[in-house]
Parts: sequence; structure tokens; C-alpha cells
Amino acid sequence: MTDSRATPVSVRARRRHVGVTVAGSVFALLVLTGCSPAASTPPTASATASASASAEPSATPTPTPTPEPTGTPVAFVCDQILTAQDAYDFNPNYGTAPAYEPADGSLAATAVKYSGVACGWSNQTSGEVIAVSVAQPEERLSTSLKDAAIADSQVVPTYSTSADIEGFFTVVDGSGQVQVFTSTYWITLSSPAFFEPGDAQSLVATVLSNLG
Repeated sequence: MTDSRATPVSVRARRRHVGVTVAGSVFALLVLTGCSPAASTPPTASATASASASAEPSATPTPTPTPEPTGTPVAFVCDQILTAQDAYDFNPNYGTAPAYEPADGSLAATAVKYSGVACGWSNQTSGEVIAVSVAQPEERLSTSLKDAAIADSQVVPTYSTSADIEGFFTVVDGSGQVQVFTSTYWITLSSPAFFEPGDAQSLVATVLSNLG
């Protein structure tokens, strides 16, 4: 004879078995889901910026400055360049002008800028001044000064018979401007007394002789 209470026990046992099986399946699903690989993460903007920032900037070459033109200090003083007797021989009315100062922008002022010497002799009657300057420019500066003289003045071949000496003349604001280039010196003479190249001829010859 079968015990009527055995049926509920058996049913409960089967229900527990089914529950365990379902639970196991859910757990397995959860485990499988948790182990699935995550989607790959794209590189962040900060990583790209960091890589760019780490690159060394290219060095910009520094231009080499062009050296300023210069001149060698002249070893002559005014009464060696043109003596009082030389001035008298040119015109007895001329004597030294101790207070002479070269005008800004003049040839004599340019000569002083490049370590040259500027001197003045004054006509004691008219007050006209003859300005004489001597500079010893380095080669690049001498070429630049000569190019300017060629552009602005007329060539005067009679200032010297030497092929190494070049002379130029022009009139600026009523004043005759003489420039003479030797292999060593740049010589200038300026005066309202010079109307044409020949007016300064004897003085140019005297200065060249005194400089040797």
C-alpha cells in the first residue's frame, strides 16, 4: 500500500531540482556575459595632443648681422693736412678757423663719423670757409662712398695723373664739393669758393702731397 504523503515529498524534490537547474543556467549566463570582451576604446584627444606636444620644435636659424662699415683713425692733424703756408699760398686772405665744426650731413661730417679728420680754413675778408677732410675707410666702405660719388658727381681726371687716384666734383647748394679717392684715403674739400673743378686743383695737389 502506497503512502499518500510520498507524493508531496517527491514533487518538492523535483521542484528543487528544477530550481537548481534554472539557477545554474542563469548563473552560467551571467558568468558568460561578464566574461565577454569589452568594446575597444578609441584613443583619447589628450593622448594625441600629448604626442604632438612632445615633438621638438624646429630651430630657426639666427641671421648673421652685417657688420657696420668702419674706418681706420687717421694719423694726421689739420696743420699737417694743409698748413697755414699752404692756405696762404692758395689765397693770402685764408687762415685757420679754430671754431670750425662740420655741418650735419656734410662730407666732412661723414669723414669724422668714420674716424677721419675735418679741418676748416676761413677767408678773413669774406668769411667763406674751405672745409677739408681726410678719412681712411675700409675697402667695403670706400667702394660704397665711391659709388655714391660716381652717381652724384662728375669725374675729374685732372686731379691726379695716377691711375690709382680718382677725383670727382659737383656743386650742392652753392658749394663746390670735391672728392678724391686714393688706395688709402678718402679726401674731401668743400667751399662756396669752388665754382668749378679747377678752382680746387692746387689745394687737391697740396693735400695729396702732404699725405704722401
